[in-house]
Amino acid sequence: MEAAFSSPLTSALNWFALPEHGLSSIFVVAFVSATLLPLGSEPAVFGFVKLNPGLFWATIAVATVGNTLGGIVDYWLGYGAHEALARGKETRYWKWFRALGPKALFFAWLPGVGDPLCTVAGWLRMPFWPSAGWMALGKLTRYSLTTAALLWVPDAWWQSIASLF
Repeated sequence: MEAAFSSPLTSALNWFALPEHGLSSIFVVAFVSATLLPLGSEPAVFGFVKLNPGLFWATIAVATVGNTLGGIVDYWLGYGAHEALARGKETRYWKWFRALGPKALFFAWLPGVGDPLCTVAGWLRMPFWPSAGWMALGKLTRYSLTTAALLWVPDAWWQSIASLF
């Protein structure tokens, strides 16, 4: 049974190998990490750009699109949950969010709170396109700055970290 399980797992891991499937892997990892599932996409984005420096902006664009689409899924989950559950009863906890409007979704990139922000935006029925636009702007800013900052770290430092393992 162990061999039966390892074969699909090995196949999945091989499919996500960065050098072979590159940008498609970045898209999938960025998309999934923007949903309510706990996964970070920054290591994959940085690793791919480190291996392919000429694809910096293409990688940032693919990660931004994937992560924004994942945030849009969260938005629609919240929108649908509102329909399915409590009709018309808004709690005082979300009034600050409604007051900020779609601009609050610039912070959809924040770990731990960003994905729920997208869901709550849908729940509160914030305008879709401004919400998606602010999500994309925040995610583009995050990927650009974090990946560029990580690229400035000297290779010797990364090698010393790798030697610990």
